[in-house]
Amino acid sequence: MQLIGRKEEQRELQRYCESKKSEFVVVYGRRRVGKTYLVRQFFAGQFAFYATGIAGGNMRMQIKGFNATLERYGGRGGAQNWVEAFERLRELLESDRALRDAACGKLVVFIDEMPWLDTSRSGFIAALEFFWNSWASARDDVLLVACGSATSWIVNNLFKNRGGLHNRVTGRIHLDPFTLGECESLLRNNGVNLSRQEVTEAYMVFGGIPYYLELLDRRLSLDQNIDWLCFRHGGQLRDEFEELFRSLYKHADRHLAVVRACAKREAGMERIELLDAVNMSDGGTFTSTLEELEQCGFLRSYPRYGGGKQGEIYQLVDPFTLFWLRFVDGNNDERWWSANRLSAKIRSWSGRAFELVCLLHVPQMLRALGVWGVSVNACSWRSRSTSPGAQIDLVLDRADGVANLCEMKWVSSGEEYAIVKAYSQALLRKAEAFAHETGASKALHITLVTPGGLKRNAYSGTAAAAITADDLFM
Repeated sequence: MQLIGRKEEQRELQRYCESKKSEFVVVYGRRRVGKTYLVRQFFAGQFAFYATGIAGGNMRMQIKGFNATLERYGGRGGAQNWVEAFERLRELLESDRALRDAACGKLVVFIDEMPWLDTSRSGFIAALEFFWNSWASARDDVLLVACGSATSWIVNNLFKNRGGLHNRVTGRIHLDPFTLGECESLLRNNGVNLSRQEVTEAYMVFGGIPYYLELLDRRLSLDQNIDWLCFRHGGQLRDEFEELFRSLYKHADRHLAVVRACAKREAGMERIELLDAVNMSDGGTFTSTLEELEQCGFLRSYPRYGGGKQGEIYQLVDPFTLFWLRFVDGNNDERWWSANRLSAKIRSWSGRAFELVCLLHVPQMLRALGVWGVSVNACSWRSRSTSPGAQIDLVLDRADGVANLCEMKWVSSGEEYAIVKAYSQALLRKAEAFAHETGASKALHITLVTPGGLKRNAYSGTAAAAITADDLFM
């Protein structure tokens, strides 16, 4: 099968292949984002050893599975603990039977879903440390690729390890969801023919998660697919929300509480507001929960313009989670989406969901604006005094003396957006309030982002720049 996108990640893997020393590379990211697929396709399945953890398995099951994999590759099974298991892996890799990947001449060891192998009091981490430190790192021909969806486990046990694995990871590849352009390529490759307007709508529902997009049936319309996958009892994504968080976090209730609170305030919440909403104490546990949600791409922390850390805003930025909580949670109507497609509730959500798509495509927006090689800080702003209720969800604060005040407007028809007199005045008042409250000395460029672009009329000059949906596919 063709590997869509992931150009930078492939270059990174190739670099580790060609290095003159052994490499310990971690590929991580949220569930369903395509980590396993990337590694399998890049190495074309040519592994000296490839094992995977067993979801929910205890230590006995994990070691039994590891032993079976050793035997499948021609090694010796029968290990009773993880030290023995890694010793037998070493024997296999030193044998003449070990397959060196043709692409790089290294012994490629791929351990998928590594967090599942580390069951309570199993000694897995200590055994992995011993394997790497006592043997693999002393060679120049081992490429150990560890993979897993439990990002918090990856960060705490591999990246922040203070024991024998401290600073032993030589490469980190974080897999982000697909961009709009990559989603379009994936759908076309699967024979799913959608217009760019429909691809954008699909992104607003499913995000850039390849697994979700792979489920789209090309014989059905986009609306029918949404009903079939998400609203139908037994639909493949009907229970995905709970499964997603339970698979990532041991104490998922805390993470779910934060996500549900953020879903009610889509423009984001300050830390103190979020603490009050979830009724948690301000301490290490709460901080860890926020960090773990950010690591998996569910939350993003934005600085309030000029506010530094004290003005930081936490916002839910996973489209599928926002969609599921808004429409699927507790909904038993199997054809709800198709029946309510033109409802005010969906229209309201569409505007916010499109804003989220734009927030996830800031690099593409900058390219459309012709901003190259300029340091840019993406932040938000909310009025505190002179203009109550006014806010700007995305400010591109540029080092070249310009700040783009971005306004995102969804037009379901894909037609050009026309700025009318009242909206023009509102935009100018908002820019004036921004300048007054922040004391910004930069040139302020009102920037409109809308699927079909900006319609030329008497008020179109209010916007200094316009970005279209096509620009977001760049």
